[in-house]
Amino acid sequence: MSTERNLRRTVLPNGLIVLTERMDHLRSVAMGVWIKTGSRCEPAEINGISHFVEHMLFKGTRSRSAQAIAREMDSIGGNLDAFTGKETICFNVKSLDEHVPQALDILSDLVLHPTFAPDDIERERGVILEEIKIDEDNPDILVHEIFTQSFWKNHPLGRPILGTNGTVRKLSRAELTRYHGESFHASNMVFSAAGKLDHDAFVAQVAEKFGGVASGVPLTEPPAPEADALILLRNKKSLEQVQICLGVPALPIAAEERHVALLLNTVLGGGMSSRLFQTIREERGMAYSVYSDLSPYRDTGALVVFAGTSTAKALPAIDLILAEFRSLKQTPIEAEELKRAKDQLKGNLLLGLESSNARMANLARQEMYFQHFFTVEELITRLDAIDAGQIQAMAQRLFAPERIAVTLLGRLDGVKLTRERLAC
Repeated sequence: MSTERNLRRTVLPNGLIVLTERMDHLRSVAMGVWIKTGSRCEPAEINGISHFVEHMLFKGTRSRSAQAIAREMDSIGGNLDAFTGKETICFNVKSLDEHVPQALDILSDLVLHPTFAPDDIERERGVILEEIKIDEDNPDILVHEIFTQSFWKNHPLGRPILGTNGTVRKLSRAELTRYHGESFHASNMVFSAAGKLDHDAFVAQVAEKFGGVASGVPLTEPPAPEADALILLRNKKSLEQVQICLGVPALPIAAEERHVALLLNTVLGGGMSSRLFQTIREERGMAYSVYSDLSPYRDTGALVVFAGTSTAKALPAIDLILAEFRSLKQTPIEAEELKRAKDQLKGNLLLGLESSNARMANLARQEMYFQHFFTVEELITRLDAIDAGQIQAMAQRLFAPERIAVTLLGRLDGVKLTRERLAC
């Protein structure tokens, strides 16, 4: 139990974890079924199967057609959604508190009783192949995908969540149903909910729907990847810009020093007052979009800087990024900049907990990655305790020239990038 948030946790006899947060001031409830698997758990030959299964669960159950699912949700004014990540698949629904039994019935039916009808599989295969094309046509997404594939080379973490043209075309009904059966079991699921609800009454409703789900065997953890510091130049003359991804290995999601890395990223490229935004966009006018981002996973992570600029400015932009790396390694940040970054993160943290959807997701992620529920006070205390020396030490640890990987995508016209240029 938390003193600050009204949190409750119950484990059903079959191992399913049910989490709730009571928010009496709302009229709605957001709930989600989280499956502890994703694209990084897939063998190479069935890459994209988690995402394919996610799509198929909306295509009909033993008692409802896809149209019936959509109509029922609309008739209660609810929102039904899903997403697939590298390490999770989530199916979530939001409805008014008075419609929770119906919303829960639809959600449980969809997750537990899909039919995987052959005609639906073929139709959805076409939809996913079009989705892959959308990403290939979007240079911002494509450069990140190319970067990720080369950064975690020959490891499932580097493979695309959507799969590839080749793998999606080959996935069979037998493979989809087998993957669903092996992944969607109680010991591999977390059910979280937030909003106007009573925990005990809600757990009873969940138990009625999910109590009969087999316990199953927890999936084996895939091995941690080793990052590759590759320099990859991909010429694509149809693009007007050069898209830059420049990154280094970073901390896993539950690392003790994760808040230091979070502050470092905020200072570097985490907003409009960040160093990269101010230097590259505001002072030099070299890019419209420039930022840095942390991607933490169970056992590893990456800190990646993105910028889109003209061919002539690509190398100067990289020089400016490396100058910021160097500055953060050599000089402790000023008190005022540190305070601004802390206040920005605190604001993001508090604003990020304003909706029932966000709290439902926050509950599930804390359970899956930390097995502990951090109060806002705990997180703020941790942020406040960080000093400039810790951020400098983190910069020195992460920004090692030999570990920097770079991907350039676009009209390269003779652009050459050597490892020597990445010195920082």
